[in-house]
Amino acid sequence: MSPFTGSATRTADWRHLRLDLTDGVATVTLARPAKLNALTFGAYADLRDLLAELSRERAVRALVLAGEGRGFCSGGDVDEIIGATLSMDTAQLLDFNRMTGQVVRAIREAPFPVIAAVHGVAAGAGAVLALAADFRVADPSARFAFLFTRVGLSGGDMGAAYLLPRVIGLGHATRLLMLGDQVRAPEAERIGLISELTEEGRADERAQELARRLAEGPALAHAQTKALLTAELDMPLAAAVEMDASTQALLMNGEDYAEFHAAFAEKRPPKWKGR
Repeated sequence: MSPFTGSATRTADWRHLRLDLTDGVATVTLARPAKLNALTFGAYADLRDLLAELSRERAVRALVLAGEGRGFCSGGDVDEIIGATLSMDTAQLLDFNRMTGQVVRAIREAPFPVIAAVHGVAAGAGAVLALAADFRVADPSARFAFLFTRVGLSGGDMGAAYLLPRVIGLGHATRLLMLGDQVRAPEAERIGLISELTEEGRADERAQELARRLAEGPALAHAQTKALLTAELDMPLAAAVEMDASTQALLMNGEDYAEFHAAFAEKRPPKWKGR
């Protein structure tokens, strides 16, 4: 995302989530625990706008997406979204569905790693938010369910039909998106949906530890690696290796690459600057 901004100013008033920014790690917490952090129109919009702001500011080196209370996110609020969409016309519905996709794009295009800390339910849109993250750290209580066909809609919502086959393969993705079955943590780990399975109750803690490790590392190298992983999904090999070559040439001319060599020669840890 571009670091250049127009007239709009940054806000600290996020009504549908909590934000903490400490030492380069942003923690975004979905904060409707009584509703299992069900998403509203405002929550989607806040996530979209917050991710854009954090991406522009360049102060964030890693982001943890978490849920307060008994679960990560139960998906769209049945009353506030599903009920409301029944009275919308096609243009309004298209605007809403484009907005939900913009949240996923913002996660994927953010110039920093995103870690989903999952405990309890991650269902519907909640499962897709976790899927869009670069890492999914989950404890044994985690359970994922892509429920869209269960409510009479396409399983390919918010980019799920694009992302899920690339994470767990077409066969598993077809089963999960077509049937909407729940996948508990052990199976999710087996099929590659979980990056790390933690001990009970430790998902948030381990996600923070991973975020700090990433934040202390070479931020520009992480950003470019993420960008290449996304861009090269649909490229032929010749285009991919050319993009790799161009990226490495730029990074080899950067300060972090020279800092690694100096640190190696001086037998000390590198002091990464992210440039």
